[in-house]
Amino acid sequence: MNTRGSFAVVPSALEPSAIGPFAWKPVAAVTAAVTAVQLALSGRYGFHRDELYFLLAGRHPDWGYVDQPPLTPLLGRASTALFGDGPAGLRAVSVLLCAATVVLVALLARELGAGWGGQLLAAGSAACSAFVLAVGHLLNTATFDLFGWLAVCLLALRLLRTGDGRWWPAVGAATGLALLNKDLVLLLAAALVPAVLITGPRRVLRGWWPVAGAAVAVAVALPDLWWQAAHGWPQLTVAGGISERDGLANRLLFVPMQILYLSPVLVPVWLAGFRRLRHDADSAWARPFALAYPVLCGLVVAVGGKPYYALPALLVLTAAGCEPVARRLAAAGPRRIRSFATALAFGAAVNLVVTLPVLPARLTPAVNRLYAEQGEQIGWPELADAAARGWDAIPPDRRDRAVLFAADYGEAGALAAYGPVRGLPAPYSGHMSLADWGPPPDRLDGPVLLVHPDGFPGAERHFTDCRVVARVDNGHGVPNQEQHAPVLLCSGTDRPWSVLWPELRHYY
Repeated sequence: MNTRGSFAVVPSALEPSAIGPFAWKPVAAVTAAVTAVQLALSGRYGFHRDELYFLLAGRHPDWGYVDQPPLTPLLGRASTALFGDGPAGLRAVSVLLCAATVVLVALLARELGAGWGGQLLAAGSAACSAFVLAVGHLLNTATFDLFGWLAVCLLALRLLRTGDGRWWPAVGAATGLALLNKDLVLLLAAALVPAVLITGPRRVLRGWWPVAGAAVAVAVALPDLWWQAAHGWPQLTVAGGISERDGLANRLLFVPMQILYLSPVLVPVWLAGFRRLRHDADSAWARPFALAYPVLCGLVVAVGGKPYYALPALLVLTAAGCEPVARRLAAAGPRRIRSFATALAFGAAVNLVVTLPVLPARLTPAVNRLYAEQGEQIGWPELADAAARGWDAIPPDRRDRAVLFAADYGEAGALAAYGPVRGLPAPYSGHMSLADWGPPPDRLDGPVLLVHPDGFPGAERHFTDCRVVARVDNGHGVPNQEQHAPVLLCSGTDRPWSVLWPELRHYY
């Protein structure tokens, strides 16, 4: 076998090899620890703006939405139905997926030949990762996306290791489920399939089993594909807007964020995994993952995607590096093990403070520059309070013809969640899929109470005689998007809602 090249081709004939037992006790201990931390903190602060949107979307179940497939809103609806409608209840499914992700990374290490120590290190590495901790706290599309990608990778590794084409339908089913959450898993396929063609083992791409796997993936994802096709593929419009708006920043920050999303402490581990998959003859069957990661990074940078899109593949390399690193640590003795464990614990502590609501709300500005999602969990009840003050400014005899309008889905979600107990009506908005749930009836031709982020005067261009009647103050001085947002009372619209509504739809 030629192993001199960077990505040497492996023989096409494969012999299934056995893997060791799963280290379920230490992995379960790590999983229980991270789950306990997530549960303890899941109710602090409040909902995130995306979570408020998912709550609304879950009340309007469909096979798709303009900016996402249906899975995450449905998971949110199921989680609140089972565990309660507060932040902790909504996030219960995220905590479970976080725990499952930790287990998946340990299983990836096992698939790559790790023993007890390597699997424990893999579970610990995942549990300390900033990205894993972050998506385990909030319910968003990235939460299931990480789990889904890692499930696809685990099944793909089993396929590559055994050469048994009967694993293709399972790979297809996992890919289809990931597509019901987000289309990003197609980037993984676009990187991994060519990598197999280049490095081998090409045998797994022959015959009808790959076709069967692709058919299963399409069949599982078909409801959302049908919905997107019937609505003109709006997700492409949204993705294009994200790339246009954030593409340059995403490209500039891609490399440092790869390190920070995982942990600087774990750089030697994933580099060891990359070297192992490139050069180790015993792991040659998994070499496509060493090539797939840089290809995936190139694809993400090319489309201006967010740096975390490539994190699942980086976790595979981390899993691959755990066994050689665990062996080196064991050979170096207890002192070296303690030093590494201390560094890993320190990295985990930093990631906990940055990604989870550990600090008092008033101190979140200290980490908000590194992780702005912390600040987006603060101030939603106060926004509803400001809107209620504005609603009180409408004469009582005109409120039955008035409309509450929010500029974006976070504000609309907050008004829907916190408004009823404050006497507010259901809000309307033209943002994302909320535009599909309107417009207000034309008979509501009275005043319009408009809530929008400060610095966006364009939001009021279709409303007449607007004046500021309140401003949002989250009470903690947190500089998030809604802080100091104006609440405007307008006399009405410049046209009937049914005529105006198409111009109020927006995706950004």
